[in-house]
Order: sequence, then structure tokens, then C-alpha cells
Amino acid sequence: MRKIIITSVAAAALFAAGTFFGLMHRTSQSDSDLNALFGMSAAAQAGGVYVNAVDLVIIPSEMSKFVEAIKENASNSVKEPGCREFNVLVLANRPNHVFLFEVYDNEAALAAHRETPHFKKFFATAGSMIVDRNVQAMSVIAMNSKIQG
Repeated sequence: MRKIIITSVAAAALFAAGTFFGLMHRTSQSDSDLNALFGMSAAAQAGGVYVNAVDLVIIPSEMSKFVEAIKENASNSVKEPGCREFNVLVLANRPNHVFLFEVYDNEAALAAHRETPHFKKFFATAGSMIVDRNVQAMSVIAMNSKIQG
């Protein structure tokens, strides 16, 4: 009996989570949808930042050259006036799957980034190393960080 109750509770929790995250990950997600879900403006909550999330799959044999190129691009990007963060990560179980998490003041700052000499150099160097690319503009609900001292 106890096992049935625990299983039922777990199933209900999975259903609720699936419903919630299904709403969150609809392809036509808009700020008004976020307002309805969370009762706030996502842009206002985040202070009006623009987040660019990029999933990349790199040719495994090119990974070391790609890492060198993306690190140079990232370090130069955060020197741009409109770029707040430029983070480069890899999946622990798929080291040739790279995730870029870029935070800009606004969409115009991202457009300006794409016109910089260092971005053009990066893309000329690393473009052929990328097998798959998925770029997504993200709406921020909350960004939390702790400054390490």
C-alpha cells in the first residue's frame, strides 16, 4: 500500500513538472506568456539584458583548435562596451558539445559584437569546425550570481 502511494505521488509530481516545463519550453514563448506564468515582466526583472544562448557541436579532432579560438573571442568580447558576460562551457559527457552563454545590454550590443574584428576572425577560423549550431535569444526570469572575493 505504501509503495502504491509513493508511486502515485511521484507520478503526480512528474506530471506537474512536465506540464510546467512544457509551458516554459514552447517554441513560441513570448514575454507576455512569461508575464502570465510568473506575474512579472522578464525584461524588467533582469534589468533589461539580452541573453544569447548558443549550442555548438564541434568536430572532435578540431576541438583543441576551437577552444583556443573561442577563448580568444570570449576574452575580447567582454571588453566590448555592451557585453556583460561571455561564458564558454562544454557538456561533461560530450566534450565536443559547447554551450555559449552571452549576456549583452541589448540586442544592438549583440549585433555590434558580430561586427567586431575578433568575432569575424573567430568565425573565419572556427566556422568550418562547427558541425551543428543552434542560436536562441533567451528571456530572463532571474539572474543570480555571487561575486567571489
